[in-house]
Amino acid sequence: MSTESRSEDSSVGAVAWVVLVAAFGGFLFGFDTAVINGAVGPIREAFDLSALMSGFTVSTALLGCVVGAFTGGNLADRVGRQKAMLIAAGLFLASAIGSGLVFGVYDLIFWRIIGGIGVGMASVIAPAYIAEVSPANWRGRLGSLFQLAIVIGIFMAAVSNALFANLAGGAELPLWLGLDAWRWMFISEAVPALIYGLLALSIPESPRYLVSRGRDAAAREVLTDIVGIKGESNLTAKIDDIRRTINLEARQKLRDLFVGGKVMPIVWVGIGLAVFQQFVGINVIFYYSTTLWQAVGIQEDQAMLVQVITTSLNILATIVGILIVDKVGRRIPLAVGSAGMALGLGMMAVAFSQAVSEELANEFGELETVVSLPEPWGIIALVSANVFVIFFGATWGPFMWLMLGEMFPNRIRAVALGVASAFNWGSNFLISSLFPQMAELSLVFAYGFYAGSALLSLFFVLKWVPETKGREIEDMNESAYIRA
Repeated sequence: MSTESRSEDSSVGAVAWVVLVAAFGGFLFGFDTAVINGAVGPIREAFDLSALMSGFTVSTALLGCVVGAFTGGNLADRVGRQKAMLIAAGLFLASAIGSGLVFGVYDLIFWRIIGGIGVGMASVIAPAYIAEVSPANWRGRLGSLFQLAIVIGIFMAAVSNALFANLAGGAELPLWLGLDAWRWMFISEAVPALIYGLLALSIPESPRYLVSRGRDAAAREVLTDIVGIKGESNLTAKIDDIRRTINLEARQKLRDLFVGGKVMPIVWVGIGLAVFQQFVGINVIFYYSTTLWQAVGIQEDQAMLVQVITTSLNILATIVGILIVDKVGRRIPLAVGSAGMALGLGMMAVAFSQAVSEELANEFGELETVVSLPEPWGIIALVSANVFVIFFGATWGPFMWLMLGEMFPNRIRAVALGVASAFNWGSNFLISSLFPQMAELSLVFAYGFYAGSALLSLFFVLKWVPETKGREIEDMNESAYIRA
C-alpha cells in the first residue's frame, strides 16, 4: 500500500470518528425526545392531568429546544464546538436525573425544558460541525449520520421503556429503590449523557472556529488530518475561503435575512422544510404511539412492542437514506417521501374512521368506554403507520437537517440555521401539545391533517426546494441555485 493510500485511509478513519462523536449528540436528541412515550400514561395518572396539561407537559421539552436551537450557534461560535457539546451533555445529564426524581408536574416541566435546551443545542451544533469537517463528496452521507443517531436514540428509548415496564410489571409500578418504572425511563439517559461528554473530549475543534480565533496552524492540521485536504496551496486557499466567510458571519443579524423589506426566498425555503417536517406528525408517532395504540384496544406490553418495531424500521429506512443521498441528491427523494407519507397517513385516517366503541365494566364495576379497531382495520392502521415512518425515515428525517446545515449562503448561514431550527422546534411543540386534544376530538381529523400537510409538502418541494448535492459550503449563494 502506498504512502498516499495510507494517508487517505487515515483521513477517512479520522473524519469518520469525529463525525460519529458529533452525531452521538443526535442519539441523546432522539432518546430525550422519545423517552417520554412510555411515561405519558403514568405521568397523567400520577399527577391527575387533563388532556391539555398532559400535552403541554409532554411538549415542554420542545420549548427548551427552541431556546437551545436559537442560542446554540452563537454559543458554539463563542466557546467552540467541543465545549458547546460538553455543555449540552451536562444539560442532558441534569435533565435525566431531575426528571426521574420529580415531586410534581411543575418540576418535571422544568427539567424537561433543561433537557430540551440540550437537544436544541445538539440540533444546531452537530449538523454544523459535521458539515464543517466533512469533504464535499461525503457530506451528504456523513451529515445524515446525525439523523441515524437520532433514530437509534429513539429506538433505544423504546427498548429501555419496554424493558423497565416489563421488569416492573407496568410503567406505573415500583421497580428499584422504591422508584416507579417510568422514573427509571428518564434516569437511564444519564448513561449516554456521560458517554457523550467523554467522547466530546476526544475530537478536535472545527477548522472554522480555529481560523476565527487566529489559530491557523491548528486549522491546517485539522483540514489535513480530518477533512483530507493535501498540498500547501490547497490548504492556504481553503483557509482564505473560511476566513472570508467567517468575516461575513461575524456581522450576521436577523435583519440580514431581509432584502428590500422582505425575507429572502432561500430563508423561506429553509423555514418551510423545518415546518413541514413536523406538520406531518412524525413525533406524534414517537411521543404518543404507546397511548395511541392502547386507545384502540392494544395492551400496554404489545403497544410498546409495536413502538420497538416501528423505531427499528425507522433505523433501516434512515440507513437507506444515507446510502442514496450522495447518489441521487436531496430534492427528488424528498418529493418521493412526501408522496409516500401522504399515502400512509391517509390510510391511517381511513382506518381510524372505522373505530368502534362500547361500554364495558372495569375491575371496580364502573362503566368505561373502550375503543377498538375491527379487523382488518387494526392491521391496516399498523401497516400504514409503518409505511409513513419508512418514507419519513428514508427522506425527510435525515435530509431536512442535512439541507439546513448546507443550503444557506455563508453570509446568512448561522442566523438562518438558527431561525429555521427554531421554527422546527416551535412546530414540533405546536403539533405535539395539540395532539391529545385533536385525538379526543377525532383521530380521523388528526391524521387527515397530517396527510394534508404531507401532500402540501410534495408541491412545496417540487416548486421551491433547491438541489445542494456536491456543493462546497463556501460556494453556496442564493442567486446561484434557488429555484424560481
